[in-house]
Amino acid sequence: MSRSKKTDDAMARARQAAAQMKPVAEQLKPLAESTRQAAGRQLHKTRAWAAPQVERTGQVLQDKVAPKVSSMLTAAAERIEPDKPSRRRWAVPVAAVLTAAASAVAAFRLRSKQAAPSGWATGTDAMNSSPSGNGHAPADADEHAR
Repeated sequence: MSRSKKTDDAMARARQAAAQMKPVAEQLKPLAESTRQAAGRQLHKTRAWAAPQVERTGQVLQDKVAPKVSSMLTAAAERIEPDKPSRRRWAVPVAAVLTAAASAVAAFRLRSKQAAPSGWATGTDAMNSSPSGNGHAPADADEHAR
């Protein structure tokens, strides 16, 4: 038997079975319709019951679970955040001390210039021109030469 012959035989048997089932299907239509309506009613009842359950679950999640999850996330963020660089706490006091020291040195120099004789300030003092370097001018220059 060839392939096309087998296909034709199968098609003929399928048509014959469909013809036999048509009266049975007509009898089952009202039953199928009532079953569809019953299923629709049950679906409505189930959804009416489930809606408050889902709402209540959402409220519990919002009130009890969400704050815990939020605090866990916050704690995790604090644990993974890198350490902040340490501040130089010594920099401000050291700068203050150095500024005070520089001010004191400047004030000391200013006072010493004002208190010095005018010859010292210009470097023309007779004491500085002594050949012996001891700060005393010789009484007689000829005595040292002999």
